[in-house]
Amino acid sequence: MQTVFANGYAGRESPELAFTDILTGLGNHRRFYDKVDRLISDRADDPAPFAIGILDLDGFKPINDLFGGRAGDDILVQVAMRLRASMDAHSTVTRIGADEFAFLYPLVFSEEAVAERARMLIEILSAPYDVGERTARLSASVGCSLFHLGDETTDILINKAETALYQAKRSGRGRVVVYTREMEEAAKRVTRIEQALRRAVSAGEVEPHFQPIVDLKTRRTVGFETLARWTDRDLGPVSPVVFIPIAEERGIIGQMSQLVLRKATEAARDWPEDLFLSFNLSPSQLVDQNTGLHILAILERTGFDPRRLEIEITETGLMSDPASAEKIVQDLRRCGIRVSLDDFGTGQSSLGRLREFHFDKLKIDRTFVASILDDRPAEHIIRAILAMCEGLGMDVVAEGIEEEAQAERLVQFGCAGGQGFLFGRPANADATLGYLRDSFRGAQRARAV
Repeated sequence: MQTVFANGYAGRESPELAFTDILTGLGNHRRFYDKVDRLISDRADDPAPFAIGILDLDGFKPINDLFGGRAGDDILVQVAMRLRASMDAHSTVTRIGADEFAFLYPLVFSEEAVAERARMLIEILSAPYDVGERTARLSASVGCSLFHLGDETTDILINKAETALYQAKRSGRGRVVVYTREMEEAAKRVTRIEQALRRAVSAGEVEPHFQPIVDLKTRRTVGFETLARWTDRDLGPVSPVVFIPIAEERGIIGQMSQLVLRKATEAARDWPEDLFLSFNLSPSQLVDQNTGLHILAILERTGFDPRRLEIEITETGLMSDPASAEKIVQDLRRCGIRVSLDDFGTGQSSLGRLREFHFDKLKIDRTFVASILDDRPAEHIIRAILAMCEGLGMDVVAEGIEEEAQAERLVQFGCAGGQGFLFGRPANADATLGYLRDSFRGAQRARAV
């Protein structure tokens, strides 16, 4: 029996190759586990520290796609040669995945020492690689953990190193993270939040709140953005800055979004028909081709007019899988749903995406609005965005408006829509209905005068 992975990564059941990676000649994941198991057993009576690490090549897949699988294999062989040459007589390096390598340092006893060794490996791997007549460059991220206690197992050490590697990848390329006690506590807290959030979503306890979007000239409310809010019975109020990334990373975001959209459309169904509802889609929803079907099913169930719904997507979500995102956007627009690009200016998508995707609206990120009164570059950027949107026939909303002077400056520049604490903070469905009643009475009094 043989399991074959990308770029020649394979594990054979035959005795002579059971512990060898056939592409690089290094040990494989079974070799690594065996080495760590033996070292833990040897130190059972006197658990002296040692260090392990997992190294992941940053950006290997794009290089592999660009140059081809054979060139990718050549690069992996060169990586293996460099890593093997960097090991001393006591240390071991193995290949445990397509572009992942693991190392064992039996005589490294501290976090500082293993971090220094890992940084050295990253430096060694940063030199150019020969790919035929061309060269390629790679960076690497590393997660490390230390054996301290006799009751730690190989699985525990590797899980800690993988957690540290995940943190290193999130922090940017070419980073080293060593697993710490603080990281362990943070991981436990994330797990507690995840479990509570799963229960809350199943019980329907995540609620929509609504923030007004206004016509900047008249200050008339034209719509509301839906924002998820959650108060747990044990944890208390949990910030969306905390629970939304956890929902995204742990695969809860789709179910949670459907819950919040259903509740939001049920509430907004009874609002004046000229008000629209804006709703955010996460990056993972833009790679799920069932997303459009889920949205339309919810609208049909709640009786909410698709023409009153706007879907917001971010530049980051757009870049995850442009082809998938484009199909979802097209499906939604065919049903009358408008699509806006959120947080414009903070992502990595090109201006050409605006033409390709035919957005109905663009939302200027709050970081530019916050600096509009005292930062000339921010002012010029906002002017340029507004001119571009006018040429493309797109509506514009500026986010994060907190001061009257900011709103006035945006009106001077020709920005039609605004959103921010100046006009209202996010509020639940009942408070939003009260806000609308007060606005209606105020408009009646103004007409009477």
